[in-house]
Amino acid sequence: MYLHIGNNRNIREREIIGIFDADTATVASTTRKFLSMAQKKGLVESSTEEIPKSFVLYRDNGKYNICFSQLSTSALLGRSGNEQN
Repeated sequence: MYLHIGNNRNIREREIIGIFDADTATVASTTRKFLSMAQKKGLVESSTEEIPKSFVLYRDNGKYNICFSQLSTSALLGRSGNEQN
C-alpha cells in the first residue's frame, strides 16, 4: 500500500522508516545535522511549498530519502492506519 503525504506524493508504506514532527524533531542538534547532511547529498525533497509540519524518512532503491510534508504526523498516521504506533 501507499501513503499519500500531500500534493500527489505517495510513498510505499513498507519503505517508510519513520514519520517525524518537523517542529519537535528539529529541536535536537543531531537531527538538524542529519537533515543538513541529507540535503547536501540531495536526499531531501518536499511535497509542498508551504511550511512543512512533518517529514518522512524512507528507503527508495536501497538509499535513504527524506520528504517534507504539509500534513501533520497524526494526519499521516491516520492515513496509514497505524495510529497506535
